[in-house]
Amino acid sequence: MDTKREATMQNLHQIKKDMCDIGKRIYNRQFAAANDGNITVRVGENEVLCTPTMHCKGYLVPDDISLVDMTGKQLSGRKKRSSEALLHLEIYRQREDIRSVVHCHPPHATAFAIAREPIPQCVLPEVEVFLGDVPITKYETPGGQAFADTIIPFVKKTNVIILANHGTVSYGETVEQAYWWSEILDSYCRMLLLAKQLGNISYLGQDKSKELLELKDKWGFKDPRNTAEYENCDICANDIFRDSWADAGVQQRAFTPPPAIKAAAQAAVQKAPTSGLDQEQLVKLITDEVIRQMQA
Repeated sequence: MDTKREATMQNLHQIKKDMCDIGKRIYNRQFAAANDGNITVRVGENEVLCTPTMHCKGYLVPDDISLVDMTGKQLSGRKKRSSEALLHLEIYRQREDIRSVVHCHPPHATAFAIAREPIPQCVLPEVEVFLGDVPITKYETPGGQAFADTIIPFVKKTNVIILANHGTVSYGETVEQAYWWSEILDSYCRMLLLAKQLGNISYLGQDKSKELLELKDKWGFKDPRNTAEYENCDICANDIFRDSWADAGVQQRAFTPPPAIKAAAQAAVQKAPTSGLDQEQLVKLITDEVIRQMQA
């Protein structure tokens, strides 16, 4: 074996070990029960390393990892590649900068996938910087190309996507980075659910959120809200992917952002009689309308 080929083989073996390590982290975090989830790493223009189907991600060894081409055809490996490889391959086709994709079922984020509840923004600084607006796809039966195609409207504007009634898929320049986004998202979703139990979500507001976007831009993190197309968007209103909600069955039910509360209050004021209503009555009218909007 020549030196160049030997170095290539050693590098591939290390990447496989990294994939196994992420598999253990996914399993230990309970992001993948039994044989759930799949991991890929692109190692060439037409070559992708892929975890096997029907295999627990917590107990992978490098020899379990197969090699597939960009059509999904298995090139090597003693175990059959993941049945959801087409989802990963579509992300690689859409994003030339991406080298790894991780799909799993983190329970708190998947709760939002099942409820089809959009992830609130302007709550946690780290999430604003690392994630931004997180889309939810329309539902499609997992495994086929139709399922893979559900990510196409979103894949260029984010590095993590919620798959309706399924789980998450995240992607990055390395397998660890690809995994990070799903871990950050699930941790955030857990915090939201816990705060909801306490009865209140406090928002950062538009101005403070703009400061975080400026930091994000300074640190080199891409965000659609930092482009001319969305320069006038309401940062806290999940505006980037809102047009996709109707098709995917996504609706704000549990978490109402500040703009929705403001709109409800304005609607209440407009409905108020021009006379015979004191301040206390007006406040009650506004409060009742806000609660009605939140429960709708």
